[in-house]
Amino acid sequence: MKLVQDISLQQQQKLLMTPELRQAIAILQMSTLELSEYIQKELEENPFLEEREREELVDLEKAKEEQDKAKLEEWLDYYNEGDTAYLNKDLENEKSFENFLTRRPSLYEHLEFQLHLASRNEEDLVIGNYLIGSIDSNGYLCVDLKEVAAKLNVSLPRAEEVLDLLQTFHPHGVAARDLSECLLLQLKHFGKESFLARKIIEQHLPDLAGGKLNKIAQALCVTVLQVQEISDLIKTLDPRPGLQYSNNNEIKYIMPDVFVEKVEGEYVVIVNDSHFPRLIINHVYDSILRSHDTSSKDAKKYLEEKMGSAIWLIRSIEQRRMTLYKVARCIVDIQSDFLDRGIEYIKPLNLRKVATMVEVHESTVSRATTNKYIQTPQGLFEMKYFFGTGVSSSHGQEKVSSKSIKRKVEEIIAAENCERPLSDEAIAEVLQKRGICISRRTVTKYRQEIGISSAMARRRYES
Repeated sequence: MKLVQDISLQQQQKLLMTPELRQAIAILQMSTLELSEYIQKELEENPFLEEREREELVDLEKAKEEQDKAKLEEWLDYYNEGDTAYLNKDLENEKSFENFLTRRPSLYEHLEFQLHLASRNEEDLVIGNYLIGSIDSNGYLCVDLKEVAAKLNVSLPRAEEVLDLLQTFHPHGVAARDLSECLLLQLKHFGKESFLARKIIEQHLPDLAGGKLNKIAQALCVTVLQVQEISDLIKTLDPRPGLQYSNNNEIKYIMPDVFVEKVEGEYVVIVNDSHFPRLIINHVYDSILRSHDTSSKDAKKYLEEKMGSAIWLIRSIEQRRMTLYKVARCIVDIQSDFLDRGIEYIKPLNLRKVATMVEVHESTVSRATTNKYIQTPQGLFEMKYFFGTGVSSSHGQEKVSSKSIKRKVEEIIAAENCERPLSDEAIAEVLQKRGICISRRTVTKYRQEIGISSAMARRRYES
């Protein structure tokens, strides 16, 4: 085979992801809070960016500060019964409302506090602290007592004694080693413990979860009503008591990215851009760049890069605002019946339909609706909420949204006879009579997605 060198021309198209394009895509996908933080970071790093001052907002903030100061002085007068005249300036600054804020203790802090109140023995404190550190966020003990005894060089009965102490602490059911023990601890605390309840919890929890009350009654030689009574009692208990004190600092605030309001019979879409500053180009650095007295090529190159970055950022933010407005406007126009009358009137919608109407790519619509929230007359929703599949209806009508069908399933089950709950097949027949063509399997799927138990588990027995 002979190898020959040759030169040829070839024409092809390529999509190059420049840093500016990546930035624009990232900005489009950001929520209002994320974009606000990003802009603040860029303001600190790019000298060409400058925040446009709005005098009316400055005056409003000053008025608010004066009002808050007046309220603070009034509160201090009330609290100190007129003795605030003797407070010095530093003390007045310390008595701000922020200094009165606190946080709820974590699960471990809460348990350690009770441990120090319940025991003064040094060995008990060591064992107790080790056990508390081995409790997960749900409140369950995740270590074997034999391992604890060997690790701390104490006897097993001593470790069990300290564990018994911890299991009397609040939240009730904490430090249990499994679900059965957790439920029994709570029953014991509330004085509801009984032989039948203990038997059901220790031996028949899976059947109880499946609603097999008849099977449990036959196994324990009791009536179904007795089992149902115990079942109702167990449902009032907390299977994860530790969650009452978990994730205290993970508070997530939702700030709407779009507001929808009805004005004179028409829906108005407002993009929420009031929480991040308006950006302009700093005229000082702009004049330096335009002058021919730049000290060096490196300095001029740096200024040109920062200038280009600032201009591109401003354009990207504006492009995000326009894209978000167009997508939200399209969703509002399509889902106007939902905004007027509620969830039952929501329509099936996909990204392709919105992309076609807005004349952008589907990926752009996806990014524009990711992590975005819209405040409507029906409440606050994630923008992705309005996208969903549909089910064909009879008589040649348009498709019905799966969310609307789920609401209808909830209403049908809520109105059923508890002694004879409807099966999924019966629910499907009811929906078909209402013009919604849906199978039993689809009803089962929707019922499970909205967290409703099967007909067997929903059945109630009356005496």
